[in-house]
Amino acid sequence: MSSFNDKLKGNWNVIKGSLKQKYAELTDDDLAYEEGKEDELLGRLQKKVGDTRENLKSFINNVG
Repeated sequence: MSSFNDKLKGNWNVIKGSLKQKYAELTDDDLAYEEGKEDELLGRLQKKVGDTRENLKSFINNVG
């Protein structure tokens, strides 16, 4: 498991709040996190907000 996935798992509530602040259009369904489905989550976020996977990962890595 990557450190990115560890970060998601360990800090999801903080990350989720930061994502909602930055991207107001995200819903709780968009932000549904399931362990082992991190790539699916990133794809869903990328499609919804129109940002790159790399930018989303960078934002998440810098939260908390």
